[in-house]
Amino acid sequence: MKTNKILNPDEQPNPFLAVGRFQSYKILFTTNSRFRRFWLAGVISNLGNWFNYIAIFVLLTKLTGSGGAVSWFLIAKFIPSTFLGPAAGVIADRFSRKAIMITSDLLRVFIVLAFLLVRRPEDVWLVYVLALMQESIWTFNDPARKASVPNLCTQEELILANALSGATWSVMLAFGAALGGLISHLYGWETAIVVDASTFLISALMLAGLDLPHAAPEKKEKPAWHDFTGFTELRQGCKYVSSNREVATLLLVKSGWALSGGILVLLTVFGEQVFSTGGQGGKSGILYSVRGLGAALGPILAWHYFGETKKAMYRSISLSFFVSSGAYILFSQAPTLLWALPFVLLGHIGGSIQWVFSTTLLQQIVPNQFRGRVFAAEMALLTLILSLSTYFTGLGLDHGIDPRLLALRLALIFLLPGTFWVIYLHLNKKNIGRG
Repeated sequence: MKTNKILNPDEQPNPFLAVGRFQSYKILFTTNSRFRRFWLAGVISNLGNWFNYIAIFVLLTKLTGSGGAVSWFLIAKFIPSTFLGPAAGVIADRFSRKAIMITSDLLRVFIVLAFLLVRRPEDVWLVYVLALMQESIWTFNDPARKASVPNLCTQEELILANALSGATWSVMLAFGAALGGLISHLYGWETAIVVDASTFLISALMLAGLDLPHAAPEKKEKPAWHDFTGFTELRQGCKYVSSNREVATLLLVKSGWALSGGILVLLTVFGEQVFSTGGQGGKSGILYSVRGLGAALGPILAWHYFGETKKAMYRSISLSFFVSSGAYILFSQAPTLLWALPFVLLGHIGGSIQWVFSTTLLQQIVPNQFRGRVFAAEMALLTLILSLSTYFTGLGLDHGIDPRLLALRLALIFLLPGTFWVIYLHLNKKNIGRG
């Protein structure tokens, strides 16, 4: 297995692997064939995911004409990680992560194809059931995937790999959603569903050829009954997080953003209603594409201007909350779509910095045997808060609150985690950056 070189957290990375250099990615792909295969498999399945979202949006609109149906679909996509996350983390640390990822891809092939059974309004309940099943399986796949990256990359390559992964997700959001919408329009939502299913199959085949050895946890000579339930590993994971303040704090970064996660609902509302007149909608796709572009640029710009050290990433996370807040305050007052676009871009530059940097820092400091449980706990907390923010944003819209006022309130909420991070950095400025 490829071992990680341990660096001083404040040591500047190899300049030949700097995030801002295009040549760095060429070096990574050329010298690390295992990560290249792993990344390509993720690109393909991620592309299919956005096909799925757009296809289901089209289907639900066609059968119900209700925005509420779309909201419940999104909540069905968020909820499983909240309840299954702890178990998913235990499994990611106990069993082969490669086997988990392949199994989840293959299962999702059949689940996605089952969406084709939905034909009439009375079948809509099946959409929610299938969404729950699909996202439940993803809940087991995600911590296994995140926990595998440090096993495929050296410490020097890790920042570069996460920058690439974050940018890839963002580009797939912008490109995949647009392409999925085009295919759904030209060939029907059914075609988009079939394409999505095929991407999971291709991903599984690529992962099958990946060299990703599994380091099994040490076995006790006489294990107790609770050792077979996973409760022991879950308790150990909780003990590890509670005893490591830095890890516990980093687990809250994405959840801090999720407090204002209802912004994602408002992007659709602004695109289809606020910035559209005379029944001419369809502008939400433009806002989501710009969101993807901002998410792609954020980490790369931050690493370029602030540096790639541990201290630099902490400072960037703190600043990014205020960037997101300011951007969405301005977005809430934008008179037209054209005026709104740069604010969406800037807002998600900030959001992606939080996401990618917190992931990178956790991958750097969390030992392999706890990594799956830590990432699963992070996702469980994130999706719980995101579901609540989405629900209350929808509730506010249903009660007639002006979307601009809701956007302003959500933008101001970003200041809460931002202020927390300023205080945390001030109180821990002597410890941050140490090994």
